[in-house]
Amino acid sequence: MTHPTSTSTASTSAYAPGLGKSPGAAPESPVPATRPSAPHRLRAWLSAFVFTVPALVLFGLLVLVPMGYAFYISFFNWGGFGTPTDSVGFDNYTRLFDDPVFLGDLWRGFLLIAFSIVLQLPFALAMAVLLNQKLRGRAVYRMLFFAPYILSEVITGVLFSMIFAPDEGLADKVLDAVGLAGLGGDWFAGQDTVLPTLFLVMTWKYFGFHMMLYLAGLQGIPAELHEAARIDGASAWQRFRHITLPLLAPTLRISVFLAVIGAIQLFDLVWVITAGGPDHASETMVISLFQYGFKRYQMGYASAISVAMFLISLVFALAYQRFVLRRDTEGAITTMRGNR
Repeated sequence: MTHPTSTSTASTSAYAPGLGKSPGAAPESPVPATRPSAPHRLRAWLSAFVFTVPALVLFGLLVLVPMGYAFYISFFNWGGFGTPTDSVGFDNYTRLFDDPVFLGDLWRGFLLIAFSIVLQLPFALAMAVLLNQKLRGRAVYRMLFFAPYILSEVITGVLFSMIFAPDEGLADKVLDAVGLAGLGGDWFAGQDTVLPTLFLVMTWKYFGFHMMLYLAGLQGIPAELHEAARIDGASAWQRFRHITLPLLAPTLRISVFLAVIGAIQLFDLVWVITAGGPDHASETMVISLFQYGFKRYQMGYASAISVAMFLISLVFALAYQRFVLRRDTEGAITTMRGNR
């Protein structure tokens, strides 16, 4: 029978080299790390090349080539048929600064971005904080609030076109029933009301996506921090201000970035509901691009609008990453290096 002491010593020596030996024994020298051999490194590079090339080819054919062609034809007065031959230089780009429709698109895009950051995202955050509590049936509420995001933009547009139809829509009938008939009217037909009504539809459609982002971030915050702050006498607002918001900041920054890019690229929902009307009051840059390119057959000018959109998005993305997301990316790089 093996003695328990000898078994324990042998077992300990197996997991901790150097233990269980005599005091006079020389310590084992650490095994030096060996670099991978040249054939091994070559096989690793070849494997990475084989798995990367198909994605790079698709990215080049479906993204880079169309972008380069759009930039090329933006220097032509071309209707979309045949080969572009009538070069106009930078006239299409100078026309952008004289086009009241495009300048109006920039202003309306800025308004939609401001509305999203000031109203839509705080509302999504409030709902996420509420549904992060222990409520009866909170899974059902999460599903109901996220469900509009799953619907396609076409279905959403048709649905709200019927809800806000003048006189016959559900919105006007509800207002009539509660004695507020004067508040109804031309929801999507009035130049002063179309943009706020459209933003209301956008909030209903997209706030659930941001709410789920915030919920994921909230569930990653350790409950012990809130419990310790509660024991120390911190109020609910103090816990939210000094614990929840700082730890949720990376998620908030990503959410703002996605909201801004989404507002710049907004097209299908607006096109189904208003097609940019009335009198360009709800038009976005993408709708102007579509109108000029496929309705008026001014593909050169439409391509110039697309290049302008790309530059706006690129400048915003680079600036946002440089000044806002810098701390998050640096922290991720530091963590990755520390795990090596």
